[in-house]
Amino acid sequence: MMPVLSVLLAAALVAALPCSEPAPDPSNTYDAPHTYDKLVRDYPAIQIAGDTLPAGVRKTADLTYAQYGARCLKLDLYRPAGDRLPVVVFVHGGGWKAGFRSEFVPMALRLTQHGYAAVTVSYRLSGEARYPAAVQDVQAAVRWLRAHAAEFGLDPNRIALAGGSAGGQIASLAGVTAGDAVKAIINIDGLSDFTSELALRYEDDPKKNPSSAGAWFGGRYAETAALWREASPIRYVHAGMPPILFIGSAQPRFSAGREEMMAQMAAVGVASDKVVLPDTPHSFWLFDPWLQPTVDASVAFLHRHLP
Repeated sequence: MMPVLSVLLAAALVAALPCSEPAPDPSNTYDAPHTYDKLVRDYPAIQIAGDTLPAGVRKTADLTYAQYGARCLKLDLYRPAGDRLPVVVFVHGGGWKAGFRSEFVPMALRLTQHGYAAVTVSYRLSGEARYPAAVQDVQAAVRWLRAHAAEFGLDPNRIALAGGSAGGQIASLAGVTAGDAVKAIINIDGLSDFTSELALRYEDDPKKNPSSAGAWFGGRYAETAALWREASPIRYVHAGMPPILFIGSAQPRFSAGREEMMAQMAAVGVASDKVVLPDTPHSFWLFDPWLQPTVDASVAFLHRHLP
């Protein structure tokens, strides 16, 4: 009995410690303004999607969902009126090494207009903790939301994961390995198979030392192949897994493994959908006019699978 009490006491003491998020890293430039500067020449009609809080939507910011010593992992919660709301948890992109949870605020707010609570989460980036820390963090956020569902008027049995780019891959992997905790997944331009020829051409590019994926795994494919396989959502297709909506750009490299995963899902009787937005760059979900069709496809999917 004493060891159990000691563990519980230690956990309580850690939870009582003050904690904070790290200071902003000036080298972390994966956000809407920097991406806009890169894209506007080729797509002059784009506009950064708005993030003004709609009337009737409540924001609860900076909720700590996990703590490692003095390090906090936080999320922001957006809620329309109602109780036992279905929840969509958004995982930002940034090549596993960059990005901010604010990336998905515009999409989160648009989903609240359809009756969903929306959550944007931060997670440990590769410079702080390598794979599988980010996946574990997202699953910890889901557990925290389930545990605090009554407090915030959420339905603990209707939680979906969504993410873009690296966040799409993380959301997919966290969702397909989360048991019954996640009911649906939206993968926006995220990889499904790190080991496919298409993915390796870019993610294991010998000119990059390390590549973004290599930094996350702690080695090139030849050095850490088991991790590259283990982190591929396609490896976990099974009957009863959550359905997945794949929303893709016109850039093929980010759909690596998608068609094969959809075929495997169909073979075990699991639903999947695919929407590809023509003539779009990667990171299209940060901008109008592309955000609205992304939201429309997501809402239609969620109405079917997270009713």
